[in-house]
Amino acid sequence: MGALSLSAPYIGEREVELVTQVLRTDRLSMGPMLERFEAAVAGFVGVRHAAAVSSGTAGLHLAVVAAGVGHGDGVITTPFSFVASANCILYEGGTPIFVDIDPLTRNLDPAGVTQAVADLEAGGAAARRWLPPTFRRQRAAPCRPKALLPVHVFGHPCAMDRLMAIAEAHGLRVIEDACEALGATFQGRSVGAFGDCGVFAFYPNKQITTGEGGILVTDDDEWARLFRSLRNQGRDDDVAWLRHTRLGYNYRLDELSAALGVAQMERIDELLARREQVARWYTERLVEIDGIQAPSVGPGVTRMSWFVYVVQLAPEVERDGVMEKLAERGVPTRPYFTPLHLQPFYRQRFGYREGMFPVAERVASSTLALPFSGRMTEAQVERVCRVAKEVL
Repeated sequence: MGALSLSAPYIGEREVELVTQVLRTDRLSMGPMLERFEAAVAGFVGVRHAAAVSSGTAGLHLAVVAAGVGHGDGVITTPFSFVASANCILYEGGTPIFVDIDPLTRNLDPAGVTQAVADLEAGGAAARRWLPPTFRRQRAAPCRPKALLPVHVFGHPCAMDRLMAIAEAHGLRVIEDACEALGATFQGRSVGAFGDCGVFAFYPNKQITTGEGGILVTDDDEWARLFRSLRNQGRDDDVAWLRHTRLGYNYRLDELSAALGVAQMERIDELLARREQVARWYTERLVEIDGIQAPSVGPGVTRMSWFVYVVQLAPEVERDGVMEKLAERGVPTRPYFTPLHLQPFYRQRFGYREGMFPVAERVASSTLALPFSGRMTEAQVERVCRVAKEVL
């Protein structure tokens, strides 16, 4: 049956063919493969523009730049995420304003977002309770709500109808971190297409991969032009040689990576369907095992896009012991995620401590990612579940 891995890309001969085509040309950057890849993603998501970049993190950074976030601006986001979703706010001098999560979806709780925006706009003591602890002790620590950055965690869409209503009522920009959610839809619409822009990522464990890489999607013509300039050292829209009109970055995606992306997008329906099948195999078997709960899908979700398969262990189950015993039996697992406010950097810089976001902390302490990829067989899933049952 072979050794299990936590995740694996699904690469075929078409990917090899297109990458080889690029290697036989003299165009290894900013060429036709990039344009093909961008067009494929834009068409799939249902937006007018896509701008590919070197990583999802780079995409989030450029989105924060486009939203005009700067010193004194707050961006409301989740503490239950990969660290890039909060770091990108800090790059431009903004402040991540964490709001606790919904325990079912593990995404931002819209009720909490509503309260946070109202309190921040009101100012005073009501606003201070949402600020990082180090800010609360300062006499003057303004933090205007400027943007909303929801994260579609593990490929589960956020409640975008409610979040967009909040943003529109308060004039907030919306940056969708859809890095883990290519293919997910909410109320029939692709994630990434709700806000001012969305960002997808293509690390090897994602639904599709370009090795490294990411992409911004938007219907805003100005934002699209800005993204293409910013990723290429701030050059003019006409890409005039060595003419730079703004501060930019080297966030380009090379042609080899784009070729890999083109081939993967040709197979996107197959790749998503295979991951859905593996998720179904898991869910069917885990329902029979005490002490472990399969992931739930919230209301309004018309398609879940399976990035990882993260289960919830019962409160009485000691997760680290379970992980150790599974590893001894050849089943690798990982905890997903350590809440951002408890990461060493955020503790040191902002003074966060345990107990400040109890739902995120409770979920994080009991979640476990099982081996998962579109290449898994039913026999492999059966093996993981059999071992999990023995351990539990």
